[in-house]
Amino acid sequence: MKIMVNKGEFKDLIQREWIIANGIGGFAASTVTGANTRKYHGLLVAALTPPARRFLVLSKVDESIEFNGCKYPLYTNICDNYISDGYKRIESFEKKYVPTYTYKIDDISIQKTISMQYGRNTVVILYNIKNGNYDSKLTLAPIINYRDFHQVNKDTEFNLKEKISGTKVRIVVKNESQTPFYMKCSEGTYIEHHNDIFYRMFYMEEEKRGFDPIENHAIPGRYEIELKPNEEKNISFVFSLEENIDEIKAEDVIKQEEVRLKKIVTDTGLINENTEDKELIEDFIITTDSFIAYRPSFGLHTIIAGYPWFLDWGRDSLIAFEGLLLKTKRFDIAKEVLLTFIRDIKYGLVPNGYSGYDNRPLYNSADASLLLFEEIKKYINYTNDYKFIKDNFYICLKKIIEAYITGIDVDDNNIYMERDGLIHSGTINTQNTWMDVKIGDFAVTPRNGKAVEINSLWYNALKIMEELAKKFETKKVAEMYAELAEKTQKSFNRKFYNSDKKSLYDVLGDDRIRPNQLFSLSLSYQVLNPAGKNAKEILKTVTNELYTRHGLRTLNRKDKQYIATYEGDSYRRDISYHQGITWPWLFGLYNDAYKNVIANTKEGKVKGELQKQYDLFVKNLRVTAKTMMYKEGCILSIAELYDSKPPYLPKGAFSQAWSVAEIFRIILDSKTEEEEGKWEY
Repeated sequence: MKIMVNKGEFKDLIQREWIIANGIGGFAASTVTGANTRKYHGLLVAALTPPARRFLVLSKVDESIEFNGCKYPLYTNICDNYISDGYKRIESFEKKYVPTYTYKIDDISIQKTISMQYGRNTVVILYNIKNGNYDSKLTLAPIINYRDFHQVNKDTEFNLKEKISGTKVRIVVKNESQTPFYMKCSEGTYIEHHNDIFYRMFYMEEEKRGFDPIENHAIPGRYEIELKPNEEKNISFVFSLEENIDEIKAEDVIKQEEVRLKKIVTDTGLINENTEDKELIEDFIITTDSFIAYRPSFGLHTIIAGYPWFLDWGRDSLIAFEGLLLKTKRFDIAKEVLLTFIRDIKYGLVPNGYSGYDNRPLYNSADASLLLFEEIKKYINYTNDYKFIKDNFYICLKKIIEAYITGIDVDDNNIYMERDGLIHSGTINTQNTWMDVKIGDFAVTPRNGKAVEINSLWYNALKIMEELAKKFETKKVAEMYAELAEKTQKSFNRKFYNSDKKSLYDVLGDDRIRPNQLFSLSLSYQVLNPAGKNAKEILKTVTNELYTRHGLRTLNRKDKQYIATYEGDSYRRDISYHQGITWPWLFGLYNDAYKNVIANTKEGKVKGELQKQYDLFVKNLRVTAKTMMYKEGCILSIAELYDSKPPYLPKGAFSQAWSVAEIFRIILDSKTEEEEGKWEY
């Protein structure tokens, strides 16, 4: 994707972000202008305990070119009292495998390519320079820090310790107990600075989010490279936590990353001359790779839920599992990810995540354990690998079912099966569904009791266990799961349907219209009859009340608690998070529910009309996906959530795994031509 940059576009371009990842939780990210607008932006955010303990170590590199008595900055910085204008010299920005800037200054052309070394906390920058008619000097000034990526640094003295050997520099920011880092330029002269501080870098996005937007950085020194008239050369800059920096060649790193990503695309077998929207599908495949990370302490791969601030979350990872790994035929990694989920299973609970500081498992979820059944079922559908499931998972799955029946009272999860076969979970002060925001002890969307998706997942899990028991055990064991599933289904259908609103209760006793009811129709085993009248009414209600081009609203617009925009400080954002804001991943539920209803509808006229409406949904989604990927927010990715009213701005994490995975999966499965159309049910 190439973006041509013209003067006067700063306000638009500053909103366009990019990110690349290194496969162990680290990343590089910034804006198309090169200005950092978040505390999370940086050319090297290193995972010190992969994929956790992410620290900003290299904020950016400020480049300038000097010739004919004038010095021209190529960098753009936003401070609280000025904006440098390097963006005016950007001719183009391109992001495919790695980000590439092209600068034009008089008769000088400079191409800058940035890449991370896969599996290492290393970033490289390659400058291809075609000099003009004058002697020129290129200056590179690294701007560094050493702090947790959630914080900002107010230090005015960094006490750097530098060990210089030619253009190779070893740096410790404060004391020798910290992780040292290394930098090197392929040529030129390194000039050490002494307590040179970049004062008051301003993060406009953090100000919007109610956080401290001002930070100080250190400038340890600068590289100066002389250029002769009409000379063309490549100059490389390497910044790394690896001591063997002399062995790291920027050209090799960039080439290896391109080859690696091209191979991932090829290995999927999804691209050929007849592939519809070939470029879009290819870009989606490349994007899926950024969320896959290796956790050395486990010896297994995991899924990063989103950038810039999330780690691996059980719920998010499982929902993204099919789109990221099964659709792309990365079955070996899929096996590792599944093994990651059960590695720390406890109390019958799959960890919903791990601490970003000490890798401690967190058990605050009633749905992650049940989602595991669905993704195991999907894994079997793709691979037919029953042996892997039997050897590694079947006993764990049985224990989960037993725990949900007998009760789990850890961390206030309060999960247990009642006499009607339905699952109760949570307390008034706990949030253990995906709508999990708490402000202190205040649960913003209290969903304790019998939640619709928990019980849909519970029925689905019982039916999958029935299927597996037939394969692995006796008919008698399978019948036990079948009987409990039948009891659950009867209770569900008797208690959850709300005839007044033609929808399902979100939680028994709560008649708010939310998208969670789609779980009843979207799973492998649907607790609600997809051929029935109620199913069609629910689809209609969800479409009319919750549908937007960018995803589904989390609450219908007529509700007095509905909020359309995600903005302001932490409190205001938390209040709105699940109270009307649009989430793209919910399209996955919507898509699967629609397909199941169509597949089970017998009446030809009704079936045809449903198919027509579904086809229109997919056509519109293809158009929206291109907007999301190419025209707004993070280039070649999709945000966590969107405002629910025009202009439907991307918000939250700017690159989210389940957003990418679910929309990719829908588009990949569809065979329609791109068309616009008005949505009508």
